[in-house]
Amino acid sequence: MKEEILQAFKDSSEVKARFIRNHADMLIQVVKVLVAAFKGGHKVLLFGNGGSAADAQHIAGELVGRFLLERRALAAVALTTDTSVLTCVANDYGYEEVFSRQVEALACPGDVAIAISTSGNAPNVLRGAEAARSVGATVVGLTGAGGGALAEACDLCLRAPSDVTARVQEIHITVGHIVCELVESGLADRAGAGA
Repeated sequence: MKEEILQAFKDSSEVKARFIRNHADMLIQVVKVLVAAFKGGHKVLLFGNGGSAADAQHIAGELVGRFLLERRALAAVALTTDTSVLTCVANDYGYEEVFSRQVEALACPGDVAIAISTSGNAPNVLRGAEAARSVGATVVGLTGAGGGALAEACDLCLRAPSDVTARVQEIHITVGHIVCELVESGLADRAGAGA
């Protein structure tokens, strides 16, 4: 059992090292897009299924609450949390539309949508991303190695270099934490001024 634990940590570390070697510049771009959106008074919409839904909620919580710095609350909404809307849309339109309908209702040009799917092929995540692009929001994707169809539906796509769901999700939440930390520091001058 100890060997299995050690191997899991080794695999996780190796995937993270490969990811940052290939995606550091794009991660900087994502942070810049988010900082610009928040400075411009825009919001971030996050969505995904299962563990990716939990990641969407986790990242939204860090942005609305705080990550490391005391600062103003940032407008971030996880589209995975309103059970009345989710069940209404799923019942009336189909599960594939649970995010796109919310994006249609909430997104504006200048907003950012963060679409999370380990496979990159979840139909409801794809439709949410497409709806965001159609209203002029920037779409950031978090996927696994292949990227799936989501890679083509995004303006920026961060692909975890693994096909193992657990390793992909570990990258996604690490990315979420790094993004939250850098967004806070990028807004620190305005946050300190009470903006």
